Amino acid sequence: MASSRSLSSGPTGRGTRVRGKRVLAIILAGGQGKRLGVLTQERAKPTLTFAGTYRLIDFALSNCVHSGLSDVWVIEEYELHTLNDHLGSGRPWDLDRTHGGLQVLPPFSGAEAEGGFASGNADALFIHRRLIRQYQPDVLLVLSADHVYTLDYRPVIEEHLNSGAAVTMVTTKVPKGEDASRFGVVKVGPGGKVTEFAYKPEQPRSQTITTEIFVYDAPKLLKQLERLHAAKGKGGHLGDFGDELIPAFVEAGEAHATDLGGYWLDVGLPDAYWRAHQDVLRGRAVTLDDPGWPILTSSIPRMPARLEKGAKVAGSLVSYGCRVAGTVRGSVLAPGVVVEEGASVEDSVLLRDVVVRAGVRVRRAIVDEEADLRANVGGGQKLTVVGARARVKTAVKGGAEVEPGPGR
Repeated sequence: MASSRSLSSGPTGRGTRVRGKRVLAIILAGGQGKRLGVLTQERAKPTLTFAGTYRLIDFALSNCVHSGLSDVWVIEEYELHTLNDHLGSGRPWDLDRTHGGLQVLPPFSGAEAEGGFASGNADALFIHRRLIRQYQPDVLLVLSADHVYTLDYRPVIEEHLNSGAAVTMVTTKVPKGEDASRFGVVKVGPGGKVTEFAYKPEQPRSQTITTEIFVYDAPKLLKQLERLHAAKGKGGHLGDFGDELIPAFVEAGEAHATDLGGYWLDVGLPDAYWRAHQDVLRGRAVTLDDPGWPILTSSIPRMPARLEKGAKVAGSLVSYGCRVAGTVRGSVLAPGVVVEEGASVEDSVLLRDVVVRAGVRVRRAIVDEEADLRANVGGGQKLTVVGARARVKTAVKGGAEVEPGPGR
């Protein structure tokens, strides 16, 4: 919850400045992540484990810290206790500071009549507009919390200031053959000016999409949010950024775009989440332990991984606390996973404390925390997803989804 310190000290804190402009970073971490199915039934999507020991929100937080941004707010909503458990005081990202640092904004933070759950990411910014205005930022960096990438935000902010735009969006191109209709699709003209924008169009006119990394002129943003909300009348909601906010800036000729220039993946679908792990294993994704730009996270200490005599592990990531007596190929094992003798795991992602019993085969699957696999899971080309704590006693065919087991 936003503390009294955060509310009273915002304008007087030291803050982060780029070319003399006061910068505030806001990470939007409130979405339910329904497209991930059973993987987000009991957790906020930004806390979903990635590459064994990280969480998705770690990418945005780490990028902020390495970019020298010391004031970072996280807007939460769905299953917020899972976010709070991970974020703590912000220490793993060096954001536990006397002035500024990490501040967590809960769903109910405005006046009683205006607080509550947001209808989308633009609506979330509107709900918290008073806190934003109190901080008095010149520049607002707005980030999503569920994308895999690394980026120094400072050059983007510099380019935004040079452009004079109301909003600068970081873009990338989706590979040919992939569906761009899940994103905000843009066309960019000379000098980086955005000439067209379509939010999740049925027939995209471009392969260039927004990465949901936005740099706003803060006063212009707040004015636009209030104008759009006033036009809706009492009880109106602004929805997502792509519904009205970004189109309004594009129509006014005040939107600028800059290319990300590196790896980026939205892991909001099980197949994309699985593919991101395969990219890590093949060295195609970001370097998680780059000494100059490491992805930072909070974790519970465990024993080193133990590979029993006869274990076979190839092309995989095996986290601390794992015990492997069987075969693991092309897979990622989170802390505490057990693969018993005679069991095999291939092209799969196993989250914390999963147990694969002797003789069981797991193929092309995502298995959530504490699941106990006593029968074969997956196979073929379709991805299989097993919910947390599930007790699998009969074979699960490829492409199936298994509901979570009994609650804790």
